[in-house]
Amino acid sequence: MKFTAIVLLCASFTAKSTYSFAFTPKFTTIAFQNRHGEDANYHSHSHSHSHSHSALSMSGKYGKDTAAELPPFETLEEYTNYLMEASALPQGFSVGSAVGKFIPEEAPSMGSLPIKGTIIHLTDGPTDSWAAVFTQNKFPGSPIYVGRSRLSSGKPIQTIVINNKVSNVCSGGDGIANSELVCEAVASALDLEGGATSVLPSSTGVIGWRLPAKELAESVVPGAIKDLQSESAFNAARDIMTTDRYPKLRSKTLSNGARIIGIAKGAGMIEPNMATMLSYIMTDADVPKDKLQSMLSEAVNVSFNSISVDGDESTSDTTVILSSNKVQMNSDSDDDLKEFQAALEEISQGLAADLVRNGEGTGHVMKVNVSNFPGTDHEARRLGRHIVNSPLFKCAVSGNDPNTGRLAGAIGSFMGKFKPEEDLSEVVMTLGERTIFSKGKFVLEGDDVERELSDHMMDAQQNEVEEFPSHQKCVMIGVDFMHGDASATVFGSDLTKEYVAVNADYRS
Repeated sequence: MKFTAIVLLCASFTAKSTYSFAFTPKFTTIAFQNRHGEDANYHSHSHSHSHSHSALSMSGKYGKDTAAELPPFETLEEYTNYLMEASALPQGFSVGSAVGKFIPEEAPSMGSLPIKGTIIHLTDGPTDSWAAVFTQNKFPGSPIYVGRSRLSSGKPIQTIVINNKVSNVCSGGDGIANSELVCEAVASALDLEGGATSVLPSSTGVIGWRLPAKELAESVVPGAIKDLQSESAFNAARDIMTTDRYPKLRSKTLSNGARIIGIAKGAGMIEPNMATMLSYIMTDADVPKDKLQSMLSEAVNVSFNSISVDGDESTSDTTVILSSNKVQMNSDSDDDLKEFQAALEEISQGLAADLVRNGEGTGHVMKVNVSNFPGTDHEARRLGRHIVNSPLFKCAVSGNDPNTGRLAGAIGSFMGKFKPEEDLSEVVMTLGERTIFSKGKFVLEGDDVERELSDHMMDAQQNEVEEFPSHQKCVMIGVDFMHGDASATVFGSDLTKEYVAVNADYRS
């Protein structure tokens, strides 16, 4: 039997909590040091290919959908149970995980580091129905060059190989050859008739380190293939994490029974331009190949391209969607495709918001609504990102300080640079439910206003080291220009001491 797979080869810098959500009772415990240098244990779920039909499929309880806005959670267990119940894979997919070790050539004193692999696997052969969006960073990783070539060729894809820990960017040697070596190992192990050219590589992690291709090819790939199961995407969502504090998964079932599920990783270096952001979306809906790329691009624009944690665009950002084509769409009506597009956007927007909430050191999530903007939606989105990327405003939000002058300053700075001819006399700014600026002046009289604004920020605060999303509240910011047709919604995070600590210790 030939297999088609997506292989995610991933490494973890940190594991703050011990997971015990297994589909079979067999565990492997891997010990390593987290980013603070402390001993950490991570329970990897290990089971053979013969365990693929577990209690998950028999219970049927994992076919629920995630809500567009997740409910509040009180514990990590409650959150993971919620995701697991909504984690059923679409028809024709399997996933599996494995772990290996490597010693970085550039930093051998760090010793042996863990590297994890996760396989997402199409069970019935290659698919023509796939699309991808890659980073626009001008120093992209070698896998991005390979991926762009694969996409432009229009050939079917059978496997995606992803490693996070080593980004394979400007690392010396032949980064492309290293990516292709791993692709060849996957193609050989799965007997893919398209060979290495049917494998799509993707990398994220430390920039400048060489890809440990030999270790991946000889250790991680075989183990991940052995671990395949067809019930749930939860393990894949969990196993692709690096500095992420918790897994991210969104799912939706269409009225015709087709299913879409997406997983994502990313916590820092988040401002995609298509953060570090990897997202994989699987579906069994038979969407025409000629429509899938434009549908994905549209979904990315209103989701992953509308978020920012720190304003840094990664060299490795990748979003991929592929279909097993198991569920036929109605060719006589656009209704099925419209429903699919809406579901794809909901999943993408949900994952994008999750990335920000799970951002490194995030204490508040900001949601900026730009409306009636005199320009394009793209320009409105740029303004939103400019606001959430303002260091002064981010710090004010972090401290629950309603320093509205910093918000106005960020807006004025952007408009002065890119729209200097615009009259801003009609602009209305809101924070929470309170109008704070109107007709060219602030509306902030009285101590009650200050308390109301500060209370709004405090109510949206989360623990920046929390291992699950306790709520979905945001610091709500509105900017209404009153005389345009464009609009955008952008999510961003504040700037905390924890963010600095995470990135100061990232490689140590």
